[in-house]
Amino acid sequence: MNITKENIDALNAVVKVEISVADYQEKVATILQDYRKKADIPGFRKGQVPMGMVKKQYGKSIMIDEVNKLLQESLNNFLTEEKLDILGNPLPKMQDDFDWDKEDYSFEFELGLAPEFDVKLDDKKKITQYNIIADEELLEKEVKNIQKRYGKIIAKDVVEEGVNITGTFVNEEKEINKKSTIELASVKGKSNQNKFAGKKVGDVVELKTKGLFDDDHKLIGALGVDHEAIHDLDIVVTFTIEEVNLTELGEVNQELFDKVFGPDVVKSKEELVAKIKEDAEKQFKTQADQQLLNDVTEYLVENTKFDLPTEFLKKWLAVAGEKPMTLEQASEEFDKSEKGLRYQLIEGKILKDNNLQINFEELKDFAKGFVKTQMAQYGQLNPEEKELDDIVQRVLSNQDETKRLQEQLVSQKLLNFYKENITFKVKEMNYEAFVKEVYK
Repeated sequence: MNITKENIDALNAVVKVEISVADYQEKVATILQDYRKKADIPGFRKGQVPMGMVKKQYGKSIMIDEVNKLLQESLNNFLTEEKLDILGNPLPKMQDDFDWDKEDYSFEFELGLAPEFDVKLDDKKKITQYNIIADEELLEKEVKNIQKRYGKIIAKDVVEEGVNITGTFVNEEKEINKKSTIELASVKGKSNQNKFAGKKVGDVVELKTKGLFDDDHKLIGALGVDHEAIHDLDIVVTFTIEEVNLTELGEVNQELFDKVFGPDVVKSKEELVAKIKEDAEKQFKTQADQQLLNDVTEYLVENTKFDLPTEFLKKWLAVAGEKPMTLEQASEEFDKSEKGLRYQLIEGKILKDNNLQINFEELKDFAKGFVKTQMAQYGQLNPEEKELDDIVQRVLSNQDETKRLQEQLVSQKLLNFYKENITFKVKEMNYEAFVKEVYK
């Protein structure tokens, strides 16, 4: 057997595999002997069938099977030994004059080679790192929310300021028939507010959906429509009032603190506000970190320049999936996935060059931390080590869960690495300003 590689250019190569009869005949002969021993053909005793008959019936299919096995094995070994960093899989080149009746064979495979490039982590154009703070307005709002949650609900005869209204939204054309509870304060515009003023249980209010709430996304829950529909939804709905309730705010006292955080964890309003601030900013940090990771990803893809074996990848995409695609379809698919592929290569290089790859022990510890956090949410604060290990083992036996945890751990390692090696432009703001700036 002879295997050679010819570089077409920096990103494309052809591997030629030459297989002679001597490479496979011994294996084929052994399999034929085994077939002869087991062959059950009328007129012959078992094991006494003439070899010529066995060869005629099974010889060619066995030979083709063994040549293909040898071809795949030798190609894989060659790629490993040569340490070739390829994209996709080798693509066999079609040969119009190929003939299985010959004894010696030659096969050619196209390779798409991974590009060589450097990743620059710092530049004059700084990436923004957000520091989101819980300001006084948000803290006061959260205190009031807690007071509402543990307040007393009082039924009212008519709609007045500050009430919650339960009723059913209906629009027959769009097949909307949804019972919902809305805060009067979330209804946008004076004209809409006036439609509710003084109304009683049983009254019907006619409303336009466009601009109905202070946040369009509240239509999702209120009307039971999907996310795609809400932004362009401009219809008239009726709302039949079924309940009107006013929440009397709970007093800010020790009883409230104990209900929210447990006995004696918080002992004053100042401590309550401090606790809310701590919890809120912990959540904000998670969101800011995710945004930072997204922004670094975008930056690296935009600023790390390298070529790809584009034509090879399009040809590979055309045959790689469960359903074959036309070259035109594969070209469209490549355009959609190119950005992701580029970051995959960049990420892989960063992980390799900086020894950030994860091992099983790291993954196991990470999974254990994840399980402990989940258990703590259900009040199990001190699980036994054996119980933890058993749960982690079950989690990691699930391929999808393992992949998800691996991705989370890699993201965490990359985020820590970026924070240590990139100089960011730090920007402090409240959550509302962050949402406006980032999501516009």
